[in-house]
Amino acid sequence: MPRSSNDGVPCEYVAEGAWPYAVLTEDAPAGAHYGQAIARNLERALTATGQSLRSLAEVTGITHSTISRVRSGKVMPDIGTLARLEVALGFPLWPGPDVMPVKPPAA
Repeated sequence: MPRSSNDGVPCEYVAEGAWPYAVLTEDAPAGAHYGQAIARNLERALTATGQSLRSLAEVTGITHSTISRVRSGKVMPDIGTLARLEVALGFPLWPGPDVMPVKPPAA
C-alpha cells in the first residue's frame, strides 16, 4: 500500500540482498531507510527478548500479522504502534537520522 507521500512500502526499494539487510536502491526515500532500520531493530529485539510475534502481540494489543508486516517491510508503523512495541520490548526501534546514507557534498 503506498504511503500518502506516494512512496512505496520500504521493502519495494531493495536493490540486492534479503530484507531487512538488503542494499536499498539509490533513489530509496527516507521512509524506506527508516523502515529497514525499524525492521532490523525489531528483529534484534525479538531475538534478545526471546519473544515471538504472538507473545508480543498479546502484550501490545497489536496483531501478530501487523508486527510481521512491519518486520518484513510491507508497512510502516504509526507512532502509537511504534511506541507500544518499544515499551513492550524495552528496546528503541526508531533509528533517527543516522540511518540515512551519507551523500557526497554537491560540487
